[in-house]
Amino acid sequence: MKKVAPLRYDVIFKKAFSVPEIFTAFVRDLLGIDIEIDVVEKDKAYSPSIGSVATKFDLYAEDKKNRVIVYIQHVRSADHYHRFLHYHCIALLEQVVNSDDYHPKVFMLVVLTSGDRHKKDISITDFDPKDLQGKPFGEIDHKIVYICPKYLDKKVTPKQCHEWLEAINDSMDEQVDESHYTLPEIKRIFNLIEKDKVTPEERARMFDEHSEEEIKQEGFKEGLKEAKKMVKQAEEKAKQQVKESAARHLKALNVLSDEQIASATGLSLESVKAL
Repeated sequence: MKKVAPLRYDVIFKKAFSVPEIFTAFVRDLLGIDIEIDVVEKDKAYSPSIGSVATKFDLYAEDKKNRVIVYIQHVRSADHYHRFLHYHCIALLEQVVNSDDYHPKVFMLVVLTSGDRHKKDISITDFDPKDLQGKPFGEIDHKIVYICPKYLDKKVTPKQCHEWLEAINDSMDEQVDESHYTLPEIKRIFNLIEKDKVTPEERARMFDEHSEEEIKQEGFKEGLKEAKKMVKQAEEKAKQQVKESAARHLKALNVLSDEQIASATGLSLESVKAL
């Protein structure tokens, strides 16, 4: 068993997947395309920004020969489907600005190490037009692929993706059995993220990310607690309003005393008299 740093940390994920050979192998198996690149940029941002919201891509690589651009995002957020649709559209606009036509191919891989509410291993936002029977035209290659390693299903997940998803998820408990894997790129990832090779700067960033996550979780718990309190207050207010409405109706009938109405509705005698 090898001790490793978990790939859920942004700094560790970028360390592993910014290696061109690893990046291209990941793209090959997840997207089914071969790209030729020399470098993978980290935290790619456009300057000036396109649109009113600044975007930043975790990992970016461009195959200029084949006119293919691939982004990999490593993210944990509640709005990733909307967020990365926006990011993808911004990326498309950027490529058109620097191209002679509309044909550059842009792909985005979003790796959700913490999972997703839909609990699917791989899901795709596909931009290709389709007929009413769902048959694609094959006109547009652009797509966003969401990957959730924790939901790997060896009966459903494409075979070429198995080791990648399993390796990412396997790193979460901070130890892996290298003999279980055959892809040389995955073995290289394990060597890169080995605990003894984590630099002091990387470890400091891991601590920062951990603290940020704890703050988010604490904020979520406090928010949930406050929401429950508000729901309870709303329920109690609604019950009170129903009781008062019933009491008013009974008083209007003028057949019961205030004491009897109070007993029937559960209101205090003072509340009934005040109506």
